[in-house]
Order: sequence, then structure tokens, then C-alpha cells
Amino acid sequence: MPKQEEPTEDTAMVEKARISVPVYLIVCLFGVGSWIAINGLWVELPIIVQHAPEGWSLPSYLAVIIQLANVGPIAVTLASVFAPRRVSPKAVIYAIVTLGTISCMLLPFFWKHTSFVGGADHSTALLTLTFLLAFVDCTSSVTFLPFMALFSGPYLTSFFIGEGMSGLLPSLVALGQGVGGNPECRNVSYVNSTVVNGTVRNVTEYHNVYVTKDPNFPVEDFFWFLFTMMLVCGIAFVMLNYLPAARREHVRTTEAAAYKAVPDGENSYSPCSDCVEMSAKTDSSSNTPTSSERDVDVLIRKKKGLSRGGYIYLLCVQAWVNALSNGVLPSIQSYSCLPYGNTAYHLAVTLANMANPLACFISFFLPTTSFLLVGVLSLAGTAVGAYILALAAMSPYPVLLGTDGGVFLVVFAWISVVGLFSYVKVTIGSIFREEGQRALLYCGAVMQAGSCVGAIVTFLFVNVFPMFQQNDPCDL
Repeated sequence: MPKQEEPTEDTAMVEKARISVPVYLIVCLFGVGSWIAINGLWVELPIIVQHAPEGWSLPSYLAVIIQLANVGPIAVTLASVFAPRRVSPKAVIYAIVTLGTISCMLLPFFWKHTSFVGGADHSTALLTLTFLLAFVDCTSSVTFLPFMALFSGPYLTSFFIGEGMSGLLPSLVALGQGVGGNPECRNVSYVNSTVVNGTVRNVTEYHNVYVTKDPNFPVEDFFWFLFTMMLVCGIAFVMLNYLPAARREHVRTTEAAAYKAVPDGENSYSPCSDCVEMSAKTDSSSNTPTSSERDVDVLIRKKKGLSRGGYIYLLCVQAWVNALSNGVLPSIQSYSCLPYGNTAYHLAVTLANMANPLACFISFFLPTTSFLLVGVLSLAGTAVGAYILALAAMSPYPVLLGTDGGVFLVVFAWISVVGLFSYVKVTIGSIFREEGQRALLYCGAVMQAGSCVGAIVTFLFVNVFPMFQQNDPCDL
């Protein structure tokens, strides 16, 4: 009998790289549910602001609420650190996906409900459900990825594809929905009948009112779409846990441990984990270096890490970029766009939301570690952001009002600023990723701090110290 050929290392790697296409698609659907609720709610704002009592200031309320919802990931992180045995990641995911699904189901029924609070009507139901959805999406950032550690690397790529689709899909649906075009001013007459000395007198009054056209399908249908996607996310998560084909793709505990960083203390990790991998690969070769050579090699790799000045520079840029992109600019987006019409606002919101995953896609194929390029792109994004802020400050009479050029510039400005800042954020995150877990912790902290400060400060300028004005389109 011929002797069976033993499997080589190459064939073993090929077998390991094989993936299950159905499981790959299920992971992608699971990733779609990560941020689709908030992304979907945001691209629907051009229609919602026409009905909400907050009017153009509604985005500033949502920006602050989304930042407050970060109590979710903070609570999960603290519980994982201080009571790791009492926190089940799967149970947390089941809870937040269920909460998100129920919240999306309630949106079609209650998004128009208002309450009289603080001397004015407010969209209390919409704001409350927004907080719950933001709580779900923010918490997914610290629960979905750890769960994906059960699967091998290719499935993590599928998850990130799904996460990118969470911004793309609602934008495409919103583009198909439209906003019904710009409102039209109509002269409406009202007849008031009064009786004077037994004689009926009719007094006709004329008023200019603006009438909005209906979109291709109502807001309620869009919210049912978000509910369906959250339901699909929950079903996908159940399948990833119990479907036999998915369970076969779970990596073994020993294999999962190989992907973890090398400990460097009780609660920290070595920023030079790749040095350990490099040394291990060298040991398996025929030319095994001495321990002193390995030590020199590791020292060389450590010298290539970020300097203290580099850390501070990148952290400051990350805080500034997130303050503008997640706090300041979203809060005044309506003031910068709506003077040009509902269509301009609709295009700016949807296309800018699509620019985010596109920029992340570009950064994957065109990565960079150049501090100079990061600075140049940040300055370029800041310049475009300054133009948007100027338009909002001049509202309701910005430059090029009533021209196609003005509409084009404001839409192009929003696409550019989101694309530039998204590329910068991903680039800085990739640089810190090479520095280890603690660097990523600092990076995430300044991102949230910048976003929170930007949202709160802008909320004050919009609602407490009103620097931005809303006006009736018929008065323009």
C-alpha cells in the first residue's frame, strides 16, 4: 500500500483559511445591527425636523443624548473589570439586541408624541427612544467584538463589512424615500364672519404658509425597516450560537488564546506583542538566534514605537476631530443645510453618512502612518468644518442662497468633512493599535471626551445662548 502523505504546514493553513459562506453571511448580518438604529434615525432627520416641535434644533438634542448613552459601554467595561465572572457577554448581547428591537418597534407608533416640558412642547417619546437605541449601539461596541473572538480572522472581516453596511443601508433606503422636494409657499385665505348690529360681516385674511410634500413612503415605514434589521441581527446572533454549521466555526480555546496580547503585568499588556510573535517564528527556523540577539531585536522594535510627543499629538488631533465630527457639526447640520431647502439637507445627511464607510474602505487599501498627512487632512477637514459653521451662523441667510451653487457647495462640504475626519480617525486608531491595548484605551477615552464636550458646548449655543436662527421658508 502506498504510504499516506502527511499534511504539510501549507495544507494545514489552507484548511484553516477555509470559511463557511452561510456563516460568513450570518456574521455580516449580525454586524449590520451594531449601529443601524442610530444611523437610520439620523438620516431620517430631514423629514422628522419638519414635524418635531424642536424644529432645526432637534439634531443638537440627539447629539447630546447619543453621548449620554455611553453610560452603557462604561458600565459593561467596569463590570467586566471588577466582576468578570458575573458578566456574561452573550447575555448582555441578548439584552441589548432585544432592547433595540423593541425600541425600533415602538418608534412608528410614538415618534410624533410630545409632552409639555420646561414651558415648551418636546418630542419626549422620540428623545427617550433615541437614548435607548444609542445605549444599544454604544454598548454593542464593547460586546459584539469580544463575541467575535469565538471565530477565526476571516469572520472578523465579515463583521466589519456588516458594521460598515449599518451606515450604508439606511442611507440607500433614505435616498429612495426622498423628502418630497422643497416646501412650497402658498397664499391661503381665511374668512372670518362677525356679527355687528345684527349684520353679518365677512372679513377675508390672506396668509403665506409653506406646504411640504410627502416622501415616497412615510417615516413609519422607514422605522419598520430599522425594526426588521434589528430583528435580523438578533436572529443572526442566535444562529451563530446554536446553528451546528456556525458552532463548527468556533475556534478552540487554545487557538483563541493565541490571538490575545501577551500579558505585561496584572492589568496591562505589552505594546510590543508582535515582537514575541517574531521571536517565536525565528525559533522555529533552522537558524535559531541566541537570547541576546532576540533581546536586541525586541529593543529595536520598541524604539520604533511612538514618542511621548507623538502620543500627545495624536491624542490631541483625535480629540479635536471627534469633537467636530461627533459633537459640533452634527448639532448644527440643520442650520447649515435647511436654508437651501429640504433636498439639500436630505442629500447632505445621506451622502455624508455613506462617505463614512467609504473613507474606512479607502484607509484599508491606502493606509498611512505619516504624522504630517494626519495633520494636513485634519486641517483640511477643520477648514471645511469652519465653512459649515459659518453657513450655520449666517442662517437663515447664508451665502449663495437660492442658487444651485450654494446647494452643491453645502452638500459637497458635508461629504468632504465626514470623509476627511473618518479617514483621520481610522488612521490614528490604526497607529495606536500597533502600540498595544493601553494606547487604544487612551485613544478611545479622548474620542469619547472630545465628542461629549463638542456636543454639550454646541447644545448650549443652539438652545441656551441662541446663536443659530430658524426661519419660515416663506419669509426668505
